[in-house]
Amino acid sequence: MIRAVGFDLDDTLAVPERSRARLLADALDAGGAPELIDIVDRAAYLDAHANHRTADSRIPVFAELLDPLDAEADPVDLADAYREAVTSALVPVPGVRDLVADLRGTYRVGLLTNGPVRAQSAKLDYLGWWDAFDTVHISGELPAGKPDGRAFAALLDGLGSDPAETAFVGDHPEEDMRGAADAGLRTVHVLGEDDDPAPEADATVARDRLAAELPGILRSL
Repeated sequence: MIRAVGFDLDDTLAVPERSRARLLADALDAGGAPELIDIVDRAAYLDAHANHRTADSRIPVFAELLDPLDAEADPVDLADAYREAVTSALVPVPGVRDLVADLRGTYRVGLLTNGPVRAQSAKLDYLGWWDAFDTVHISGELPAGKPDGRAFAALLDGLGSDPAETAFVGDHPEEDMRGAADAGLRTVHVLGEDDDPAPEADATVARDRLAAELPGILRSL
């Protein structure tokens, strides 16, 4: 029986109104580096971001991106611009505010999100979600981020639950599904359009059906 539920944040409970590639381009422009828009793409950003999951901010991410380039941009300005762009573009997936509130009547409910402390905290401030969960964990304040087992151990500790009685709900095949499964949790893969279910997923749900279908899925696990 499932007694606790952990959620990912980005692209699970909240999504940006503009594409991530557009947000990065907007941040490069606003941060004083428009000449890098056609040079620093989303793939390069994700590679750099993966190297700094436990950072306090995105400053080292942009410093890494700028390092091989002949650019005068300041990584601090770029990190600030990107944080503002991403945060202001976020909207909750329809129905998830009530979903999380309703689930807390039956389960312990937590959040485990990868990202710098400043960036993810700004999102939670913007969405007003700090008090929506029984426990919140940001990889920037942990020894490691998802898919590392230490990230899921922190979530389980905050929930006060055992892995076998805990479900993790997320969109990323490796960070969320494989990481949670390797840590012994049950897994629910949130699928966007054209996404394929992860092999480790115990159940799947379309993102736009998350609020309607997750309660029944949890009861079936």
